[in-house]
Amino acid sequence: MITIYHNNRCSKSREGLCFLENLNQPFEVVLYLEEHFDFNKLSHLINKLGIKPIELVRVKEKDWIENFKGKEWTDTEIIQAMVDFPKLIERPIVVNGNKAIIARPTERINEIL
Repeated sequence: MITIYHNNRCSKSREGLCFLENLNQPFEVVLYLEEHFDFNKLSHLINKLGIKPIELVRVKEKDWIENFKGKEWTDTEIIQAMVDFPKLIERPIVVNGNKAIIARPTERINEIL
């Protein structure tokens, strides 16, 4: 089952959702600003993405700039920051089994189909 971690207010996330709808395959939508990640689930997702936690952070987001920018953070602290401030999480994230990508640009979804 394909899963998209989605934010309705984000145009790129809406594009990713539209892309999946046009595939005519079943998929699940997780509104991650409402259904918050816990630390373990987010850590597992980052491992699937094959990236460092900081690569999932929206570093231009107001919460990052005001609370975290310019300081040294461990991976654990960065993950916890995203758990505490889910707007920091880059989107959309699309998962298919053991594969996951940040769907920017949207066409990257093809990489995990």
